Amino acid sequence: MNWTQAIRDFTHYLKLERGLAENTVANYAMDLRKLKDWAQEQNLLPLKAQSEHLSAFIRMLAETGISARSQARTLSAVKAFYKFLLLEDALEQNPAALLEAPKLARKLPVFLSLDEVEQLIAQVDMSKAEGHRNKAMLEVLYGCGLRVSELIGLRISDLFFKEELIRVSGKGNKERLVPINALAIKHVQLYRAEVRVHQSIQRGNEDFLFLNRRGKKLTRAMLFTLVKQLAEKAGIQKKVSPHTFRHSFATHLVERGADLRAVQEMLGHESITTTEIYTHLDQQYLRDTITSYHPRA
Repeated sequence: MNWTQAIRDFTHYLKLERGLAENTVANYAMDLRKLKDWAQEQNLLPLKAQSEHLSAFIRMLAETGISARSQARTLSAVKAFYKFLLLEDALEQNPAALLEAPKLARKLPVFLSLDEVEQLIAQVDMSKAEGHRNKAMLEVLYGCGLRVSELIGLRISDLFFKEELIRVSGKGNKERLVPINALAIKHVQLYRAEVRVHQSIQRGNEDFLFLNRRGKKLTRAMLFTLVKQLAEKAGIQKKVSPHTFRHSFATHLVERGADLRAVQEMLGHESITTTEIYTHLDQQYLRDTITSYHPRA
């Protein structure tokens, strides 16, 4: 078994059996190609790699100066790859089992204040044809805490406005129901009634909620460009992306006392540990909380 065949079989397994998202599968494949390129220089086939070989590969990554986070992601791909080969009975022992990931510093996410969110959304030019769509997208992005892929993949059949819910297809095609607020509902309905209804929609895109001018599903790049441009117009100095709205959604909920488990459910996090990062509250908020609730305050 050569590297090309092994990686192809692995990515098919991730897509068909694990049901992972295309972006996740593409990242696994990209990281494994790094291992492939290094191993081929060593004349090493996938089934011949031993623990010391893989350790040398990880050391090589560290020596190239790539971040600990990138090293950890590549190591995760390598571990998953060799677990797959073990599962397929191609190997009797897993050479990646004892590999250790570099320690990661916990990185606090960038988030916007409520005023900054409102300033950014206010920059949408409602005189343009795409104005209603852009405003609706941003209200849903912030109001529901969606990932980029979840927003652009949102379908009309996923909207349950009477119940004030939307159905979201998250990582690994796992579905969850997320509450949607009245303002977001209002702007989605305006977009559908004023703009989308008049569009010529390309076959296969009829159920996607947000469409581009050609009547096709939006791309990630388009959404990133839109948010960046609006942040610049609003004079926001932070590094803002569509994901910043998700961080802001979660941070604002936690700041206002939302139950962490409920936030975890709405975000679609598998582990509560991932959600706990949103407990990074500013010192003044913590001081106010102690002053209000501590019996000795």
